[in-house]
Amino acid sequence: MRRSRAIARPRFTLKTARTHLTRRWQRWRRTGLAWVSLVILATTLACQTAQGEPLVVEAGDPPRQLAPASLIEQLRAANVVYLGEQHDRVADHEAQLEIVQALHAANPQLAIALEMFQHPFQAALDRYLAGESDEAALLAESEYEQRWGFPWEFYAPLLRFAKANQIPVIALNTPTEVTRQISGQGLASLDAAARQQIPPLDEIDTGNANYRRLLETAFSAHAAHGGLEFENFFAAQVTWDETMAMNIAAFHRAQPQRQVIVIAGRGHVIYGYGIPDRVARRLGPDLVQKTILLNPPAAINADGERSPSDFAWFSAPE
Repeated sequence: MRRSRAIARPRFTLKTARTHLTRRWQRWRRTGLAWVSLVILATTLACQTAQGEPLVVEAGDPPRQLAPASLIEQLRAANVVYLGEQHDRVADHEAQLEIVQALHAANPQLAIALEMFQHPFQAALDRYLAGESDEAALLAESEYEQRWGFPWEFYAPLLRFAKANQIPVIALNTPTEVTRQISGQGLASLDAAARQQIPPLDEIDTGNANYRRLLETAFSAHAAHGGLEFENFFAAQVTWDETMAMNIAAFHRAQPQRQVIVIAGRGHVIYGYGIPDRVARRLGPDLVQKTILLNPPAAINADGERSPSDFAWFSAPE
């Protein structure tokens, strides 16, 4: 099967904003505790290299190192677990598979929710998982290369594991056409068909000032945003998050016995501003959620009282 390539995006889009934010996080310094101190990293990386094991850090004051098995034990109680990736980093995808396999061994009642597939193509995923189509058909029917574009082999092992173990997979994402329309002309420009693909407009909450600040920094610093207005860009980003949250919440209501493992870009997970807060709003205070950033920059700081995530996972050097 031909491997797809990451799509070059010279103009300012939601994805280029995410890439920009990833780079900016390494330089941002806000008040609050550092996520992982350089001292912790310096004293543990040598041992990590020797043992070939990942370094897992739990947020706290101070942060605490965990064994990978201890992380899995803590995650078992969560209804929803978020694995925040950098889309083009192989180590993140290897970590995702390792974590999902360990969680499945602890509790086979899992579901995997993927940003990488857009929700209208859920049937294509279901056919693949049921053995009614192969990977080539899945890619064609879901328009994977056009709509996502990162190499298929980044995600194929996870899908193969799900298929082999009869794990449901949820197509989370908003159709590209909808987010593009919002970022260009605003939410009010959507027709009735497009509005069927997203939550009701009164559920699209753009009121988080901290999240706005994060995205506005990326937007204002980018050299060429193609004439987009920030308010429309921000509305598109929030709609993206709200749609994924809506789909996670709907699955949890239908199958509450399954732990949902969400695979999404780091920017949708960090501080809980993107997806997690919006899932919690829909499902209530009894919902237990845990977030893990995969191989994050060591210098990410807390935002006020918020840690960037509950845990960080640093893959063993090769």
